[in-house]
Amino acid sequence: MLEADKVFAGSVPENYDRHMVPLIFEPYAADLARRAAALSPRAVLETAAGTGVVTRALAPRLSPSASYVVTDLNQPMLDHAASRQGQDSRIAWRQADALALPFEDAGFDLVCCQFGAMFFPDRARAYGEARRVLRPGGHFLFSVWDRIEENVFADDVTNALARIFPADPPRFLARTPHGYHDTDLIRRELEAAGFSRVAIETRAEQSRAASARVPAVAYCQGTLLRNEIEARAPGKLEAATDYAEAAIAERHGTGEVAARIQAHIVMAVV
Repeated sequence: MLEADKVFAGSVPENYDRHMVPLIFEPYAADLARRAAALSPRAVLETAAGTGVVTRALAPRLSPSASYVVTDLNQPMLDHAASRQGQDSRIAWRQADALALPFEDAGFDLVCCQFGAMFFPDRARAYGEARRVLRPGGHFLFSVWDRIEENVFADDVTNALARIFPADPPRFLARTPHGYHDTDLIRRELEAAGFSRVAIETRAEQSRAASARVPAVAYCQGTLLRNEIEARAPGKLEAATDYAEAAIAERHGTGEVAARIQAHIVMAVV
């Protein structure tokens, strides 16, 4: 992962929330919230919360007496998440690095993280921090995307852009969001951090959109792929988006489109 793969700023948070969240994140957020609530946690920490899709799904399911600390490395993403959340005295918003959590030992029953672990530059440290802040018997619940070939629209866009930029294809999607999919590696890294009873479930969903334009804009303009496109062709973001749209339409049709998405859901116990 490149250092630039961690910086969500400018218009990216708004476009991410408007386009990416309904396209691929909402089904998994609902599932993660269900799993988290079933544990009946009293104190929850969410890391890499992004624009708050899990927060919005999980908060209504928690006990009225629960505490919920929501964090992200990127303040613009966290600000957007807070602006979308209704007033809730149980929730505290905190800018925080998952590799150096500013919380005391054994303070939480549950640490949850949806599609954030792929962005951690040092997962051993991040997993160690999650374990440190969990109480004995606490749970670490998180998700990561499966390989890009199992996530069809992301693969379509990546392949389309490779045709536009054959000498230097933009590889952000394959490199980072879909770059941490080896379940044996995930298990080994969690066990090395001191977790036990690691369970990993691979879950497929459908990504649906009103037209091919939606996933093209979502990936090209609502993720850090945008930065790679603009670095290669300043002023050509719309043209690249149009090309990705045409590639998706050619494969999936010009009306409503749907394609497979797939992720790994991980539960580890202290």
